[in-house]
Amino acid sequence: MANEDIIGSNVGGSSVRNKGAHGEEEAWHTAEDLKSAAPAVAKDYAEKASVVFDEANERVRTFREDGEDYVRKNPMKAVLTALGVGFVLGLIYKH
Repeated sequence: MANEDIIGSNVGGSSVRNKGAHGEEEAWHTAEDLKSAAPAVAKDYAEKASVVFDEANERVRTFREDGEDYVRKNPMKAVLTALGVGFVLGLIYKH
């Protein structure tokens, strides 16, 4: 009886092969679709990265200018702060 089940399952083997061939063809088409879409996706991410980089550059420039303005308006505070930070870092790295 078990042998009959095995033999009976071999009868439908061609159907399994057809499904496998169809799956392989579908996978091939999916791969081709992904291959054709990859450059557009890469370009999109490159443009987004460029925008983020430009925004970061602008923030750094603004931060630097604000720092320079603060030092010009408060030179004594800036010098004392720098001395304090240097002293603390010296103590930390000494040990």
